Amino acid sequence: MDTMLSTEQFLTLSHWLSPAYPVGGFAWSHGLESAIHDGIVAAPDALCDWLDDLLAHGAGRTDAILIHAAHTARGAELADLAALATALQPTRERRAESLAQGDAFAAITRALRGLDLPDGLPYPVALGHAAGLEGLPPEPVAQLYLQAVVTNLVQAAQRLMPLGQTAAHRIVAGLATQCATVAAAAATLGPDDIGSAGLAIDIASMRHETLEPRLFRS
Repeated sequence: MDTMLSTEQFLTLSHWLSPAYPVGGFAWSHGLESAIHDGIVAAPDALCDWLDDLLAHGAGRTDAILIHAAHTARGAELADLAALATALQPTRERRAESLAQGDAFAAITRALRGLDLPDGLPYPVALGHAAGLEGLPPEPVAQLYLQAVVTNLVQAAQRLMPLGQTAAHRIVAGLATQCATVAAAAATLGPDDIGSAGLAIDIASMRHETLEPRLFRS
């Protein structure tokens, strides 16, 4: 499949995955707040390793596969994929995170683009489906989505631990290749290939459900 973007496609995708697009990503930490609170992530190197594992072995890989699958899914197939993506969420907060961002993305994108985006789609499914309707190739969609996830979590970490701007953006830049690698690998995979080994990330999300006080919703 052609992965090149036209100028209009490039600008559309950049708009959808910019921090200004109102999906509410700033409110969620994907369990990172708990990991920092517990001292598991206490330095920039540990944060980089945590996010690298998320991309390669956790929700990053899963979401990239879902984006590719949702690109061509329609009707009952799309509903089944949304149900699978919802069931894959390991905790109550992660489920709320994915569904809330998916509904927010669908609402604003329907209003702006007039796309047939139903509510109830987890975020990567909503994004992949919208990309398919707009004719955006899925691989760059997955690449930029993963980088947006990394950027959002690094920004969350800046509010939770000593992490300056330079160190923060060094992590984002350093994980760019991993984002591209995971997105490219997902192009050859399908829902049957989904599997996660991010156990520490999932446990951190479970622990976050009872963490008080806290800044983030997950």
